[in-house]
Amino acid sequence: MSNKMTWVIDPSHTEILFKVKHLMITNVKGEFRKFDGKVISNDANFHDASVELTIDASSVFTNNENRDAHLRSADFFDAEKYPQITFKGTSLTQLDEENYQLKGMLEMKGVEKEVVLDVEFGGLMKDPYGNEKAGFSVSGKFNRKDWGLNWNASLEAGGVMVSEEVRINAEVQFVKQVVEEVMA
Repeated sequence: MSNKMTWVIDPSHTEILFKVKHLMITNVKGEFRKFDGKVISNDANFHDASVELTIDASSVFTNNENRDAHLRSADFFDAEKYPQITFKGTSLTQLDEENYQLKGMLEMKGVEKEVVLDVEFGGLMKDPYGNEKAGFSVSGKFNRKDWGLNWNASLEAGGVMVSEEVRINAEVQFVKQVVEEVMA
């Protein structure tokens, strides 16, 4: 009998956000609107859990149609050639009761590199329909140029239009999948 638990992202209660500095003075935020993912764990504490996430690169949204089209272009995500951004966790380390460190391989635009993310476990709860849910807050930062997202423009006063550092923040809710146990 298997004790593994599978949890899938609840897209209506999950958001994947990013922000970058614009003109070196303000932050511009964006989000991805289409994604799916799952966690497979041996227990409800998520020890040694495996994590997978797939994002539709063309679902980028920054509340500006021209900017979104530019982000989907070859200057950034090249969503036509590379339709998916993927993350595969390689280790999930519990630091204390609610904090974890998640390492994994992030693939964007055909380049795969390791990232380290901070994860805060929000807890477990049953919704009014009896579904078991798990909540997490995820944050981290990386240099977009490491994945070939190199476009930029120099400013007359010095500096660049868009920072190389990208900060990500995600609020993720998973729903436990009911799987019938099968005796071998």
